[in-house]
Order: sequence, then C-alpha cells, then structure tokens
Amino acid sequence: MTNDEKLKKSVLDELTWEPSVTAAHIGVAADNGVVTLSGHVDTFAQKHAAEAAVRRVKGVKAVAEEIDVRLPFASKRADDQIAAAAVDRLTWDTVVPDSVKVTVEDGRITLGGEVDAYFQKSAARAAVGSLFGVVGVNDLITIKSRVNTVELGDTIEHALHRSWFFDPAINVSAEGGRVHLTGAVNSPHERQVAAMTAWAAPGATSVQNDIRVN
Repeated sequence: MTNDEKLKKSVLDELTWEPSVTAAHIGVAADNGVVTLSGHVDTFAQKHAAEAAVRRVKGVKAVAEEIDVRLPFASKRADDQIAAAAVDRLTWDTVVPDSVKVTVEDGRITLGGEVDAYFQKSAARAAVGSLFGVVGVNDLITIKSRVNTVELGDTIEHALHRSWFFDPAINVSAEGGRVHLTGAVNSPHERQVAAMTAWAAPGATSVQNDIRVN
C-alpha cells in the first residue's frame, strides 16, 4: 500500500469516526499529502466538520474541499427566513457586536461589517453556519487595525513560546495587522494551532500561514 493509499484510508476512517459527519457520500483522494474531498452532505455544518476532521489526520498537508451541500426538502428555507434567523441568532450572541451585518442569497449567507478582534469574527461565522437552510457562509467581516507592528509580532512569538508544541523553526513577521507565519512543524494540528495563536493576538487583521508540515 502506497503512502497516498494509507493516507486516504486514514482520512476515510476519521470521517467515519466523526459523529457529526455522514461520510457515505463523501469521496476522498490523496496526492503527496494533499487531500481532496468531493461528494455531498446534507448541511453546511457537516461540510465544515468534515474539513476539520480531515485536517486532524497525521500526514495531511493541505485540504482541497469540493463538497456540495444538498439540503433535504424538509431543511430548505426561504432567504428571508434564513436572514431573520441569522439576525436573531447574532442578536442573542453576546460575543458578536451589532456592527455585523447579514445578507442572504440562494441560501448562502454573507457576513459584513467591522469588529475589534478575530474571535468576534469567528463567533459570528459559527453562529449562522448551523442554521436550517444555509448552504454556505461568505465571511467578509473586517478587523480593525490598531496595533504597533513590532508589538504584534512579539506578542505572537511570546504566545507561541507558551504553547506546548512550540518549535523555534516557526517564524513570525508582521506589517500593520497582517501576520505572516513561516517555518515547519510536525503535524497539521500544530500548523493550525500556530495560526489560531496568531489570530488571537489583539489587532491581527489577517494571517498568512505558510508553515510547512514535515
């Protein structure tokens, strides 16, 4: 069995293991650590969960996600119903500020507006992604840039030093609120943790994650 065949089997096993995903209609291909997901699922939440599950698998370097969302008839909602539900959900979420705006077209939600930190942007996306009738989420929310470049880079490096997996091979550079990560780690999980650590820094407006997985 080749390495790609072993990786494909591991990915399929992980998708089957993940309770929030119905893996029967998901196809998997692997090529030198790059995994392509195809097929269809019943909800946008399953699509997101499938991608997250694959990124946990050892040996996965990148994921090309080509899964379609095919809503069962009972789950379909009109755009105005989805919009009303999204606004209601965001209103009740204490993390998401009133500046976040919602538009809906053909079941796809677009989020806009400006927030102070990435965790607010992430919370808004998570809040609406599991609603009935949603087939996709376009996240156009921007983050206010309000930090010193040197301080931002230092803050992220200090946070990485506190992490259990920290590897000095990770390099951090920043320009304004834009963060660039380079270097190498041993697993996709470590790569993801490094990115989330950078996103957690106050004032980080974007994170370009070019860390390699060995």
